[in-house]
Amino acid sequence: MRRFSQRSALVTLSEINITPLLDLAFVLLIIFVITTPLLEQGIQLKLPQGGQPNDKIEKKDVRVVEIDTHGTYFLDRRPISLDQLEANLFRDFQMNPKLVIRVRADKDGKNEQTFAVIDRCRKHNITRIDLQTAPPGRQ
Repeated sequence: MRRFSQRSALVTLSEINITPLLDLAFVLLIIFVITTPLLEQGIQLKLPQGGQPNDKIEKKDVRVVEIDTHGTYFLDRRPISLDQLEANLFRDFQMNPKLVIRVRADKDGKNEQTFAVIDRCRKHNITRIDLQTAPPGRQ
């Protein structure tokens, strides 16, 4: 009798209920699916009204430069000085000649910072510059 009771105890321990693990996996999957698009938004800027939608450009060929209302430069959502920005864009352009610089400047900011980025790009023969605007009817 004793052996039988030990054997049944081992059988019960060897069974693992995976339902709670699957529930946890599905909840995490749903959380990541919902939050991923929110993380790719960038800095909150009010873009000026614009015209045509962008052509199809591969994501690896794009560097996003953002300029807020105070004139602070951001590269990949990190604050950066204009000289550092120029050096980083030139280095990236040397590695990838198909590089496109997408400039997102707040409409309430000064245009001096936007022109400074364009001038620094042209100084290094970076001619593919995309000035991003908001679609018509959206602010």
